[in-house]
Amino acid sequence: MFSSLCVISLFTSLTFAQALVARKGPPRVKVGLNSYSFAGMLLDGLKDGGKGTNLFAVLDFCAENNIDGVDLTGYFFPGYPNAPTDEYINNIKRRAFELGVDITGTGVKNDFADPDPAKRAADVVLVKRWIDVAQKLGAPVIRVFAGPPPAGYDDKRAEVAKYMAASLRECAEYGQQKGVLVGVQNHGDFLQTADQCIEMVKMVNSPWFGLIVDTGKFLTKDPYADIEKAIPYAVNFQIKESPFGQQSPIKTDLKRLMQIVKKSGYRGYLPIETLDTSGSPGAKIPYNPFATVPIFLKQVKGAMDEVY
Repeated sequence: MFSSLCVISLFTSLTFAQALVARKGPPRVKVGLNSYSFAGMLLDGLKDGGKGTNLFAVLDFCAENNIDGVDLTGYFFPGYPNAPTDEYINNIKRRAFELGVDITGTGVKNDFADPDPAKRAADVVLVKRWIDVAQKLGAPVIRVFAGPPPAGYDDKRAEVAKYMAASLRECAEYGQQKGVLVGVQNHGDFLQTADQCIEMVKMVNSPWFGLIVDTGKFLTKDPYADIEKAIPYAVNFQIKESPFGQQSPIKTDLKRLMQIVKKSGYRGYLPIETLDTSGSPGAKIPYNPFATVPIFLKQVKGAMDEVY
């Protein structure tokens, strides 16, 4: 017979296996910015200090545009993939605090779909290094990728998913030690649908692991349905201009999106991310985030105000 303790343990295990994010209180969202919106300029700034921009300028931009929080992507820090100096981290933290801008997350480039265990192990080390950075920044979540399906593994999805989940679980276990959530982003790679994302969350099976819901990267006929299905597992977002990819002329129905988010009970940040579409059909001018972000920001805030 099961003791009462065993019953409680079994119930906890079954509940835990669902990896749903617990929400309390009414739905509430705040607008954020993903620094990838400034990717080209930030990378130029790292190459030549006289050109481009830097993360301090992005923080200033957030303050000037009343953006509540910012995701400071790892590869825009000096020295990436190595960790920045504590001095640099502390100066970023101080500037963000002075401006009243929350640091909502960071992220790295990794590939846990790679069949080479040595390469996956190296990327686990990378993620752990940047979990340490996230902890120092006060960032509550780090964004990671699944990686593209490896060549020759078309009929071996279960095998790839198994070793991918093992790498993600190791990262989540380290994140738990450091107080940093690990979120995997659906990126049109190995994770293309809500069902695939949820399956991976359940395989990792950690309260320190969840989804970064990218509204522009569900490769399905109805991405809104996938967004709605994935939200209960969301630890953060990326709100994109189109639900059908970077080059699509079909704009996100922001009111519909906000209705979905509100219905879910999600509480937290909705970071926006604009992308360079200068190469898409009909594009007439070079991409300029200083002009594009405020336009999209106004649209997102307008939809928030209408729905919430």
